[in-house]
Amino acid sequence: MNHERPPEPLDFFIWTVEDVGLWLEEINLGSYRQVFEENGVNGEYLESLSMFTTEQILRFIRRCHMKWGDFITLCKELRRIKVACLKGEQAVRRPWWAPACLSIVFVKVAKRNRQSRVVSLKLEP
Repeated sequence: MNHERPPEPLDFFIWTVEDVGLWLEEINLGSYRQVFEENGVNGEYLESLSMFTTEQILRFIRRCHMKWGDFITLCKELRRIKVACLKGEQAVRRPWWAPACLSIVFVKVAKRNRQSRVVSLKLEP
């Protein structure tokens, strides 16, 4: 990804730890950037927050030394991004991990089905 600018919301599910850090800066929660990086919080992890139990949420808040109000802000911003993605308000672009030859195919499929999730792939040699 281009680290000169914040990550695009459409790429939410494939954000790296660095992308999450840039996003935290953008939503005025940059004071948590280092602790999120130390805990390996990426887009996939943020997505899983919605399925956490109360105990897991409290553990996350303690581990990241978050204030309750900041956690609420984090959740509201995550919801805003998810809604924008589902409504199709974000521009579609090829994920960083997809080969350039698949750009046209990816964009067509994504435009047809905005509710489909992008899954990160790790290619092994």
